[in-house]
Amino acid sequence: MDPDIAPDSASAGPGHRSTLVYRALRRAIIEQALAPGAKLPEDAIGEQFGVSRTLVREALARLAGEGLVEHRPNRGAAVAYPSLEEARDVFSVRRAMEVLAVEELCGRLNPDAIARLEAHVAAEEEAHRRGGLESIRLAGEFHLLLAELTGNAVLNRYINELASRCSLILAIYGRPHSSECAVSEHRQLISALVDGDAQRCRRLMDDHLGAVMGRALISPRPERDIRDVLTRYADAEGLLAASAPRTTRKRRTAS
Repeated sequence: MDPDIAPDSASAGPGHRSTLVYRALRRAIIEQALAPGAKLPEDAIGEQFGVSRTLVREALARLAGEGLVEHRPNRGAAVAYPSLEEARDVFSVRRAMEVLAVEELCGRLNPDAIARLEAHVAAEEEAHRRGGLESIRLAGEFHLLLAELTGNAVLNRYINELASRCSLILAIYGRPHSSECAVSEHRQLISALVDGDAQRCRRLMDDHLGAVMGRALISPRPERDIRDVLTRYADAEGLLAASAPRTTRKRRTAS
C-alpha cells in the first residue's frame, strides 16, 4: 500500500522521484482518470510533475512491465488498451489466482491480519458514502491486501499485476461503477476466512470476480488533457511544480 503522506520529493534522489512519478501515474490509471489508450507524452508529464523526461521514461517502463502502459512504434507511450479476448484471459487467470489466495488464507488469519482487513473494509464503506474515484481504488486494494497477507511473494506479484490490468479492462468494457466491488461481499469473504470454511471461501471469491466480469459492457470515454488529469496525482506525491509553466494548447476530442 502507498503511504498516506508522500515524502518531500524536492530533497529526494532521482531514483526516488522516478518512483513517485510511477506511483502517481499508476494511481491515475487504476482510478481510471487516465483512460485506456490515452497518450502519455513524456514532456507533458515531466512538466506537470516537475521532473526530467528521463525520470518519466523510467516510470513508464515500470508501468509497461506491469501491462498498464504500452509503447507504440513512432507514436510514443499510451495507457494500455487490452482487447476483449485478452480481457477474458486476464479475468480467467485472476479468478484462479485469487481463489488460490483465499485457500492459503482460510483459517490462518491472525488477529492483526483480521484487523487490517476490517479496517480496510471500513475505509471502503466510508469512501463509498462520499463517492468519487477513491472507492474504486480501495475496492481493488482489498484484493491486493489479501494477496499480501498470504506471504507468498510470487502469488502477490501476479495478483497485483492482474488486478491492475483488470482495472484497465473495466475502464474499457465496464458499465458505470462496475469496477467497484460490493463491500458486503468483501465482508462475507472475511467472515468465511475467519471461520475456516474453505469451500465457502472459494465459492465467494469465484462468484465475486465472476460477477465483476459479467458486468462488462463497452462504454467509450471522452479524452481529457493529461495535465488536468495529473494535477491531483502530482500533488498527492509531492511532485507538483508550483512554478511550472502551463502552455495553452488546443484540446482534441476523442474521434
